[in-house]
Amino acid sequence: QVQLVESGGGLVQAGGSLRLSCAASGRTFSGYSTGWFRQAPGKEREFVARINWSGVVTAYADSVKGRFTISRDNAKNTVYLQMDSLKPEDTAVYYCAVRAGPTWDYWGQGTQVTVSS
Repeated sequence: QVQLVESGGGLVQAGGSLRLSCAASGRTFSGYSTGWFRQAPGKEREFVARINWSGVVTAYADSVKGRFTISRDNAKNTVYLQMDSLKPEDTAVYYCAVRAGPTWDYWGQGTQVTVSS
């Protein structure tokens, strides 16, 4: 069992930055890929970024490529999402999730990110 807690969300002006954290407890992060997803009001949850357990392989949604950076510190059991050049359309609840196989097995409770224009 893995428990995930997101933090770092908040209100920021367009063009600003935030860094989200996803802290895991219960068992080690090692061996798990970690992903960030987001859900805006009235929209389906969408993929944002993912990182493999070693931190070598990353992937991003086209909408955030070049602006967001995912990284991890396995010693701290934490994955980060650095979000720069934020836009109002980035406003959403951001969730982290982990998987050892093809499905995202564990999810956090989410953290709200609001970008004002």
